[in-house]
Amino acid sequence: MTGKVFLIGAGPGDPELLTLKSVRMLQDADVVVYDRLVSAEILALAPAGAQLVSVGKSPENHPVPQERINEILCEFAQQGLTVARLKGGDPLIFGRGSEEAAYLHANGVCVDYAPGITAAQGAACVSGVPLTHRGLATGVRYVTGHRQANGSLDLDWSSLACADTTLVVYMGVANIGQIAMRLVAEGLSDKTPVMAVAQATTPRESKLFSRLGRIAIDVREAGLKAPVLFVIGKVVTLSTEWPVYDADLMTAPADALTVGQQAHA
Repeated sequence: MTGKVFLIGAGPGDPELLTLKSVRMLQDADVVVYDRLVSAEILALAPAGAQLVSVGKSPENHPVPQERINEILCEFAQQGLTVARLKGGDPLIFGRGSEEAAYLHANGVCVDYAPGITAAQGAACVSGVPLTHRGLATGVRYVTGHRQANGSLDLDWSSLACADTTLVVYMGVANIGQIAMRLVAEGLSDKTPVMAVAQATTPRESKLFSRLGRIAIDVREAGLKAPVLFVIGKVVTLSTEWPVYDADLMTAPADALTVGQQAHA
């Protein structure tokens, strides 16, 4: 009999943010196929006898191509095994979960999902920065700051440069300078507040607050490494860690452009 594949959102790293459904699926697995950003604490919840298979990718290093990952999932399922496919965050938000599901469906493999807390939500809950807020942000947009094979960022920059919308950039640490430049060129103020969060919700978490006009410099000087999430917009000023700025929330004293890197307690 053909087995099945569970596409599970492992969340941003904190095992307490897993859903009950995610934990149940993980504990039913014969095989766990996991990404690089899945924490050791979450992997520890797998059954003692389950086979663990790493297929993680990192910038400029993809030892297991996506096409091969699709095949691995299918091969295990066709052996009659229950496969837990663990993905950081949510499998359907920049996680290629839909690509894997399409391949499995085409090969007659049953797929079930467990949603996960995406990194933007995780960063919001640990920083006190809401993604929307009455009077500051009427909406939120998620974009990827990276393209396959380092292709050009062909985003709709004019629509993204909206002062009344929170912009969340995933996987953008290498291109944040270009992203900031394009947003400013389309009219977004270079004083727009920005929060960068590395490894949100984990014991290794660090945060940095800055402005759009100098976020690339501050990230480089702070040495933030992927995975880094950027939250761009006026909502960032609601964090208790945001420096004291002028009442209009958009003009900062020259010596308070960034509060630097904050260690997660």
